[in-house]
This record gives sequence, structure tokens and C-alpha cells, in this order.
Amino acid sequence: MSTARSPERALYAVSDLHSAIPSNRAIVDGIRPRTDDDWLIVGGDVAEHVDDTMATLRLLADRFARVIWVPGNHELWSTPDDPVQLRGERRYRHLVAMCRELGVLTPEDPFAVWDGPGGPVTVAPLFVLYDYTWRPPGATTQQEALDAAYEAGVVCSDEFMLHPDPYPSRGEWCRARVAYSEGRLAAAADPAAPLLMVNHFPLVRQPTDVMWHPEFVQWCGTDLTADWHRRFPTAAVVYGHLHIPRTTWYDGVRFEEVSLGYPRERKNGLRRPIPRRIVPAESTDTAATTGSGRQAGAR
Repeated sequence: MSTARSPERALYAVSDLHSAIPSNRAIVDGIRPRTDDDWLIVGGDVAEHVDDTMATLRLLADRFARVIWVPGNHELWSTPDDPVQLRGERRYRHLVAMCRELGVLTPEDPFAVWDGPGGPVTVAPLFVLYDYTWRPPGATTQQEALDAAYEAGVVCSDEFMLHPDPYPSRGEWCRARVAYSEGRLAAAADPAAPLLMVNHFPLVRQPTDVMWHPEFVQWCGTDLTADWHRRFPTAAVVYGHLHIPRTTWYDGVRFEEVSLGYPRERKNGLRRPIPRRIVPAESTDTAATTGSGRQAGAR
């Protein structure tokens, strides 16, 4: 008689699928739950075109009991060849509306509580951008940081394709999202069901320290979120964007970077299984993983 135990239901996460890339799409096609009750967090950068993004989320929503999505910068790009030419806030709201048609939760929906193994935890999807307060060494102003990036040839495509309409700048949009998100987190704060915060961009700056190109840090986050994992009862934080998948700990809180990333970044294969189990935590999460040397990070 077999004594193998059936897998317990779990909450998984993945980010930066970039599913329009054929080899990435093949990996996405292989993402499947282990049980009928598994949840999946999708941490942004699903694709650039709205149709590609929704096709991927539909595929995953058909497989997992619940899917939670937060936008990355790539979903917010307005590319010339996308049939959906909405910009800024209107583009984001369009994506939210389409997610709701699929039953996918977004940063605009009530927070869901995972009450399975490792729970309860309150899953808090966030949409918080960046405001250029993270700057490379030697840069004391936003303009100096941008000048350094142009001189180094390390300029995020957001500068050309992520429009903040109707806000006057991406920084202003970020600050509006921070204020909105803080209110939601405060209302949901409950030590009995601590928060699992999910944002495409890292909420603290430390994970960017291993990037090859420090000039890119200005497109990665904001100082305004640096203490959220201390201010609110937090079980863990999930993010992507950097394409540096690893587990780190700050102030006793687990941070999980769960990116798939680009094919060129997988020359030696996947660095970690896709998707990453978040709750219950993987057994290897008892110690920080720091990665091996500096890494390029996302563009």
C-alpha cells in the first residue's frame, strides 16, 4: 500500500512572465496547481499587449482556484502596435475591468484571506509605482539621476512608453497610489491574519543593491514604502521587476522576488522553481538567500 501523502493546498507566486516571448510562453503553459484549491499570485509584467495579458491570466484563472494580479510597468506601456491605445490611469482601469470579468482579483478589490495551511494571511495586492527617490551614488536630484542613466546607456523604457495621464508625472501617480494603498493596508491590518503584501516593485531598496547597473534603481521603487513591513503586521512581501529571484529577510520579514524574467537570464536554467510556494513557506526559507554576485535586473 502506498504511503505517499497527498499535497496540501498552497498559495504560490510568480512575476515577470513576459508571456509573449515563445520560450516564456512554454513555461507559462506548464504552470499548474498541485491541488484544486491552490491560489496563484501574478506579480505583474505578464505582457505588453492587453490581449496577451488577458489571455495569460485567463489560462491561469482556469487552472487555479484563485488568481491575484498586480500590474507591472510592462502592462502599463502604451506601445504603438497594441490595439488598445489607452494610456496611464485609463489603461490601468481597463486592465482591472477585464480582470474582474475573469474573476481575477486586483489592487482595487477587497483583500482575500488565505485560510489554508500556513494561514490565515490577508493577501494585499498593491499598485505602487516609483517616484525617483531611489537614486544612484552621486546623484542628489532626479535630474542628476536621469543624466547618469542616459550617460551610462541604462534608461528604462518607461520613460517613453509608460504615460502617467492624467497625473503630471509618474512620481505624482506613485504618490497618489501610496496614499490610497496606505489607507487600505491600515484598514486591513490584523495581527491575527497578517498581510501578505504584493507589489510589482520592491517595497524596500535593499534588494536593488546587487544590480549591475545602479543607474536603474530610480525606476524600482520609492522611499515612501520603506517601513510598511514594520508599520503593518506582515507575514511576507512578494515582488518582482528586478529579475533576481531570491529570498531575503529585512527586520525579520521574508521578502520573495518571484520573477521568471527573460530567456537570456536563464542560460543555466531556472534559478528557482516557477511558481514559488509562498504559503506555507518553502522549507529553505529559514535562511536568507543572497544570490551570487551582482545581477543585471529588469529593463
